[in-house]
This record gives sequence, C-alpha cells and structure tokens, in this order.
Amino acid sequence: MIRTVRNYIEKQDLLCPDDKVIVGLSGGVDSVVLLYILHRLGYECIAAHCNFHLRGEESVRDEVFAKRLAQSFAIPFFKQDFDTCSIAKARGISIEMAARDLRYAWFESLQENFHVPFTAVAHHKDDSLETLLLNLIRGTGIKGLTGIKPRIGSIIRPLLCVSKADILQFAEKENLTFVTDSSNLQDVYMRNKIRNQLFPLMETINPSVRKALLQTMHNLNEVARIYDAEVEKNCRLVYDTEKGSIDIALLKTFPSPESILFELLKVYGFGKDVVREIYLAMDGLSGKEFYTDNYCLTKNRTEFLLSPIESEEKEAYPISVEDAAIEYPFRMEITYADKDENFRMEKCKHIAYLDFDKIQFPLTLRKWQIGDKFVPFGMTGFQKLSDYFNNNKFSKPEKEKTWLLTSENNIVWIVNHRIDNRFKCTESTKKIMILKLL
Repeated sequence: MIRTVRNYIEKQDLLCPDDKVIVGLSGGVDSVVLLYILHRLGYECIAAHCNFHLRGEESVRDEVFAKRLAQSFAIPFFKQDFDTCSIAKARGISIEMAARDLRYAWFESLQENFHVPFTAVAHHKDDSLETLLLNLIRGTGIKGLTGIKPRIGSIIRPLLCVSKADILQFAEKENLTFVTDSSNLQDVYMRNKIRNQLFPLMETINPSVRKALLQTMHNLNEVARIYDAEVEKNCRLVYDTEKGSIDIALLKTFPSPESILFELLKVYGFGKDVVREIYLAMDGLSGKEFYTDNYCLTKNRTEFLLSPIESEEKEAYPISVEDAAIEYPFRMEITYADKDENFRMEKCKHIAYLDFDKIQFPLTLRKWQIGDKFVPFGMTGFQKLSDYFNNNKFSKPEKEKTWLLTSENNIVWIVNHRIDNRFKCTESTKKIMILKLL
C-alpha cells in the first residue's frame, strides 16, 4: 500500500520529495495510516490535531493519543481547541460545517506560520463515494457527482487511491494502534446514515456496488472534462470581461444558455435559483436587477451587465492646483501648458483640455447626484445629467461608475466622456489645464 500511495502522489503531483507537509491527525485509523505512510516515504511531517470538544472525555482521549503518536514518530505536534457548538450557533450553521470551516482555517494558519505548502487529510475512496451519494440525495450538477478531488487549493488527499478496507488491513498488518470515534457508529449525521444504512442496503442489491460507483465517478469525471472545456470556450465568446457584459443574442444560440449563465455567474456568488430567474429574464424588460453580496447583474436591452457593488467610498476627492497627479479614485495625470499657435489638442475622450482661468480650485471628483446639470461641449444650453445619460444609452452600472470633475459644484468634465462647454479652451485662452486618465 505504501507503493500505491507513493505512485498516486507522483501521478497527481501532490508533493515533491523534499516538501514539508502538515498532516491532519485525528487519531482515527485513516489519519494514523496517512501519517505513518507519509513518514515512511520520507516527508517532513507536522501533526495537527483539532479538539472540537464534541464528545466529552473521548475528545480528550483522542488528543492525548494523537500527541503520543506524533512523539513516537519524533514529529512536531500542534493542537487547537474549538468551542464548536457555540461557534456553529453564532454563525447559524451546522456543527459539521462549523467543524470543517474551523479545521481548514487553522490548517491554513499553520501553513503560513511554518511556511508549509500543503496540508494532507485522510479522505479515501469510501469517503468519495459517500460524497457522491450525499450530493445526489441533496440535488447537484455533474460536478457534484465526480467525488472528492485529490487536491483543492493547498489541501491534498493522498489516500484517495485506497479504500477503507485497504486502510484497516494495512493498519492490522503494520500493528498500528488508533482510536475509534464513537459518533461514527451513530446515525446522527447524514454521512453516517449513508455509511451505516444505505451502503449495506445497496450491497444486498449489488455486492459490487462500490466498484460500480467508482467506475461511474470515473466516467462522470471524463464527461465533466468535456463539459468544462466547452463551457470555458462559450463563456469567453459570450462574456466581454472589459465591459462586464453578457451578449443575450449570442447566449441564446448555445444548446443550454442556462448552464452557461450558471457556470459564468456562480463565481460571482449567484446561486442556481437566481440564475434561473436571470435566464427567464432574457426576454424581459430592461432594468431588472439581480444581486449578490458583492455584485449586481442588470438586464440592459440586448445584454446583461455585471458590475461590482462598490463599498462605502469617500464622497469626494479634492484636487489642488499643486497636484501633478492623483491615484484615487483612479489614476490621472495633471499638467499645464501655455496656449500658442504650436499647441495641438488630441481628440480623445480620456483627455480633457480646460481653460485654466475659468477654473476655481480646489476641484472635486464626485459621483453624480439627482438634479445635476451641465452645458455639453458644443452646446449653449443646460442639460440634465440624467437626460445626457439616457440619450447616450448609459446602463445603470455605467451611471454608477461615472465620476464628475466639478469646480464650485459646477460640472467641468464628465470624466472619460464630455467636458462642459463653459470650461472649454477658446481663442482667448492663455493657459490650459490638461487632465489625462492613465
């Protein structure tokens, strides 16, 4: 079995020969075998034990055992205590989820403290099968049926190549001692019910059900690779990352627009139910919005527009006559020039040329407000900024991203769009203020 795990580590590129690795050590047979094998393979291990204080004296017993085991291997040992029940209640999540989050967060902090690239945990083939069935029962997509991955981020799982039976047989052969978690024998948690009730029942129908499910997982992983490649290609076609826009007409040409939307938007926090609503809104009226904690998706005519929800920002950014540049809320260079017959203005929306003598300092950068008005360049009368936005087909996210440069609360420049005619350079201009977005 040691050879099997070594080959799996090499095949999956989980560790390099000289890597240090933190090993999650509960004291159960799986983690004991994991630590033993990694130690035998010559990796420099650090044992990490979580005491979740969920099983009274048994939790204390596990901690003492794990510490003594690490000492017998001359391996550094660290442990962390958690008030798991209180934390789960405070966060409004299950005890299982709280323990998982606490465990991995602590592993990550250990990795940072000791400059260790990976943490190894002891999931095996049977755990992967349980995950498949758990996801199937709850409802899932194709990726939920592909089992546990050998590596997610800095968490690696070197025992996914072996079964629980393999582990128990190896522990007996090597005379390894371990502790037993009594809660694993209780059907309190869904995973335990699958392990203790569902699998035995399925084996009465098909004694080789585990082997069959492993083959199914392998097949689905192959299908998922094709799915991922096609989705990635289609997402690149339909989504303009620069504008944050999703082309609805092009989206409709794909066999499953809803799937493309889901894969595209899930990374921004949009769940399956919300994506369903977005899909149904493709032919709806403009202006409908969908939110996550950090993003807003807006239906705008022929496209969906995705934009971040800006955090509380400073309301205004002053610019003094001494400033040669600004860094916030965007980068902008500020220069001055005397106007003479050799001076040439470049026609470019990200550069503004202003008559210096018509400006009162300090200037202010701010967002637009209801009631704002200006005199568009080339015109003589005032126009409401809201009308300017509508006439130029600004989407709501574009309006919210737009900055105004003002002088004594008069709009001087709709940044990156249009200057106010009152501040333009004329024949009588002597000095020019040049603002250039970088």
